[in-house]
Amino acid sequence: MRILVVDDEKLLVKGIKFNLENDGYMVDGAYDGTTALDLFREHRYDIVILDLMLPGIDGLTVCRRIREESNVPVIMLTAKSEGRDKLIGFEYGADDYVTKPFDILELKARIRVILRRSGKTLGRADEYLEIGGIKTDIVQRTAYVDEKPVELTAKEFDLLVTLMRNSGKIFSRESLLNEVWGKDFPADIRTVDVHVRRLRSKLEKDDANPEYILTKWGVGYYFKAN
Repeated sequence: MRILVVDDEKLLVKGIKFNLENDGYMVDGAYDGTTALDLFREHRYDIVILDLMLPGIDGLTVCRRIREESNVPVIMLTAKSEGRDKLIGFEYGADDYVTKPFDILELKARIRVILRRSGKTLGRADEYLEIGGIKTDIVQRTAYVDEKPVELTAKEFDLLVTLMRNSGKIFSRESLLNEVWGKDFPADIRTVDVHVRRLRSKLEKDDANPEYILTKWGVGYYFKAN
């Protein structure tokens, strides 16, 4: 499942992202309302964690625009605790409200409750991906080839999961760079090529003639379809 975290406090976003990724979620971060809306329209999220006070487009406006396009659950995250602000948030379409400072365990619990209500729990079907002889454990962040564990770096694992979750879909190098490393990552498309080569060397029987991670010449990469 994929979560969008929006807050102008970069350390807070990074902290939430780290904790949620350790629980098996895919997490994107944004520090302003404009970027948040761009990401929301580019990807499909299962939940949005949204700060009320944002530079540029404020959180309430972002919430309203999201609600005009989707029923995705939204948790408002703000330093304001007055009842009036909470009511306004709910009127704009928020599903829940967390006041700063907060305990990360409380936020995780609220996420689980909302996802359970919407029928999106991180159950067994979401914990594992398996195509052919390749298997990944999303929660433990481990990969296997023919039931044998394979040591992957964090980004190699993220790249593999992205490709496997979208098996058969061809990704350009630019889109993979944005998906796995993020739009603000200071790197070029050669980073993707390097990680694909490393994955092939670890996963494929013959990395010169790959069976799983394939190339569409002139377009990009894809994982073989189920």
